[in-house]
Amino acid sequence: MTSYCKTEDAVAALTPEQYRVTQENATERPGSGALLHTKDAGIYVDIVSGEPLFASADKYESGCGWPSFTRPIEPANVKAKRDWSMLIPRTEVRSAHGDSHLGHLFKDGPRSRGGLRYCINSAALRFVPRGEMVAQGYAAYLDQVEQVPARTERAVLAGGCFWGMQDLIRALPGVVSTRVGYSGGDIANATYRRHGNHAEAIEIVFDPARTDFRTLLEFFFQIHDPTTVNRQGNDRGVSYRSAIFYTDDDQKAVAQDTIADVEASGLWPGKVVTELSPVGDFWEAEPEHQDYLERKPNGYTCHFVRPNWKLPRRAEAA
Repeated sequence: MTSYCKTEDAVAALTPEQYRVTQENATERPGSGALLHTKDAGIYVDIVSGEPLFASADKYESGCGWPSFTRPIEPANVKAKRDWSMLIPRTEVRSAHGDSHLGHLFKDGPRSRGGLRYCINSAALRFVPRGEMVAQGYAAYLDQVEQVPARTERAVLAGGCFWGMQDLIRALPGVVSTRVGYSGGDIANATYRRHGNHAEAIEIVFDPARTDFRTLLEFFFQIHDPTTVNRQGNDRGVSYRSAIFYTDDDQKAVAQDTIADVEASGLWPGKVVTELSPVGDFWEAEPEHQDYLERKPNGYTCHFVRPNWKLPRRAEAA
């Protein structure tokens, strides 16, 4: 068994910021951490001792400004203690062997994943990519880290408020990652407050060995109404239009074919008005909009699966 410990050499090798955080219980500025937006598969270990702390599979966008995890990869390596340094008591988390200050634990994480949020300083962590875990002695944790697909493909769809779209699509088999943003318009560096004629959109990275573009589109047409112009639920305006932004001619052909099947089925309430355009710039939305309903399960959504809006399998329809 690997032995993890705090050594003088390891502490001496810390940068001033890493020392301030891990040894003096400081907190890095929100949004400044180098690992905040890391989405690669791997594990996060203590910067001092090297003990494994968290896995990429348990990392999520909390919008708080620090890397957030739903659970430790090795619970025995993460200690919780009461922190009275502020006016209200908080729960500090420290590494068991390195005794590094890591961050704090809160009970406002995704309910579906246990309800906890480990709010951790990037400066307290070192990231080990999945491909380097064996060489660095972390092979025992490979089963807790997601496999990296040999190849991925990308889809960009718009169908109303991106909160609800992301909440349903991210759970589909074969979906590797999702992020919400603004696409289809002509304003650069779009934001929630200033996105012009962009649509609220979702970027989907998927594993073509486990799913395909057609399957994603069939589900897309189930969870939003493609027959209403610039509207979904209570949301009105071009931001909420239905659109498929294809990445190549193959996706364009699949989209045209799927739209034709939807219209021919007679299951939807009218003619499909979904815009079909080549993909352009995708401007990632602010952190508070990412995985919104995972963090706020009672938040607003107008998206749901309509069981009657399901295309028959092609073999059945033949």
